[in-house]
Amino acid sequence: MDMCSDFTGRGGPVLMSTRRAFTIVEVLVALSIVMMAAIVLGAAYINVLLGYEHAERATKVDADVRFAREILFRQPDLDEVEDGDDFETADGRRILWRARVEPTRVPDLFDVEFEVEIINENSGEGEIVTERFRLLRPTWSEDDESDRLRQDMRDDIDQYLRGVRGER
Repeated sequence: MDMCSDFTGRGGPVLMSTRRAFTIVEVLVALSIVMMAAIVLGAAYINVLLGYEHAERATKVDADVRFAREILFRQPDLDEVEDGDDFETADGRRILWRARVEPTRVPDLFDVEFEVEIINENSGEGEIVTERFRLLRPTWSEDDESDRLRQDMRDDIDQYLRGVRGER
């Protein structure tokens, strides 16, 4: 401790401390840094929880779409496929599916646009999933159309082979 003269007029020595304390500004800066870190960590935690919820919901949706697709694949009648169908899951979701089927130039091969609507009966929320794929289904073909497409394919192959061989 330093001994200094008091110039305030009291006339005796004054003891002055050399200890330093934090100023109010330093305390406020430290608090603001801690609060920002807490906000960032809280936001990260909420994002993780939302990610888990989204993954769980996506898993359920994928399972429902997969089941509806299996029903479509096992349907032998094209008219029933185009009419679609619906079913309810064990946990209260209603699944409606329908398909638009277009024939391709290849016999028995079809372009399918498959739409699945998933409605949660408890919350009223809905989600629509659309898939497009090609499906080989001889039972969906009409015999005369299939025969015509096969003949067209044979003619195309013969024409190609004649061109390769140089025949006209």
